Amino acid sequence: MKFFASCAKGTEGPLRRELVGLRIHAPHGEAGGVSFEGTFEDAMKVCLWSRVAMRVLMEIAAYPAGDAHGLYRGARALDWPSYLDVRTTFAVSASVAGSATLRHSGFAALKVKDAIADTLRDRVGARPDVAAADPDVAVFLHLRGTEARLFLDLAGEPLHRRGYRVAMTEAPLKETLAAAVLALGRVDAALPFIDPMAGSGTLAIEHALAARRIAPGLGRRFGFERWPDTDGHRRRWEALKSVAARAALSSAPAPIGARDSKPEAVAAARRNAEAAGVAADIEFAVADVDELEATAPAGIVCFNPPYGERMDIPAAELNALYARTARTLRRMPGWAAVVLCGNPLFARAMDLKPAVSHRLWNGPLEVRLLRYEI
Repeated sequence: MKFFASCAKGTEGPLRRELVGLRIHAPHGEAGGVSFEGTFEDAMKVCLWSRVAMRVLMEIAAYPAGDAHGLYRGARALDWPSYLDVRTTFAVSASVAGSATLRHSGFAALKVKDAIADTLRDRVGARPDVAAADPDVAVFLHLRGTEARLFLDLAGEPLHRRGYRVAMTEAPLKETLAAAVLALGRVDAALPFIDPMAGSGTLAIEHALAARRIAPGLGRRFGFERWPDTDGHRRRWEALKSVAARAALSSAPAPIGARDSKPEAVAAARRNAEAAGVAADIEFAVADVDELEATAPAGIVCFNPPYGERMDIPAAELNALYARTARTLRRMPGWAAVVLCGNPLFARAMDLKPAVSHRLWNGPLEVRLLRYEI
């Protein structure tokens, strides 16, 4: 079986390494994700354990589709009762490029939707309902030129929705991007960890989950759990979850701190950590970055400073914050600083050559993952 795990641009490398660690055979990095071949159980394992992937898609067909008739005919030939029945809802989304005759993604999705509904009507006597907002079975069409590829989305909701984001702050970091920052920044779970600009706590929470070996998908439901159980995948899924639950550590191996100058941010971070089940592993504090001190001979300071793009911070205030942060970090020899940097002025304030510099995207914003050895 063929699968594609999608991810944010720039995070393909850590995602591929995750899949290698899960013993997925020969994962291949591509733009926007990693393709791999394996069993349905392998794909469920990726849903359960990947911290970086956004979706896991199972390819069910690839066929020529030079026009709308060919697109419909190819989809009509598939064994759709193997994937859904009249009691399951479905929806089709599409990405279209390079086709001379099919230029509108909505129209292409409609042709596939009609093919699915007509097949079910002919085979079982009724058409399933469409539920665009929350379907039981999500179908994705990838049409490039005259080649159509159809996928089923195992995740349902995107994988960054771990289920613990119960309190929000301004410009929160996606959970999957936070996990990629930790991986690319070579954050060691055995060392003390401090986020001095924690916001809603995503970096500290993701670090605590990884340090305790808690599978990020253990506390949520997935799209494939709503599919007809035609091949016993529910039994295998329960077995995978049992193994994951037993693998978790009772506590983090090193101290974790989440600090912020705003009391409301610290309160939000605490609530999210409680929802994630890691609040006991994190020490929360309302504190300015100037108060940051080394608590051990070595450790990691990991944070996502404001860029000035979405939070409307005056340039002078932003420059002053960067300068104070750089001075504070230079007082922590033996530590490393891992920074998701969205403004080149921060790197200028640090005035150090980073040991790691990796281009990422935080939504539409191009940013840099920087690791400094202090």
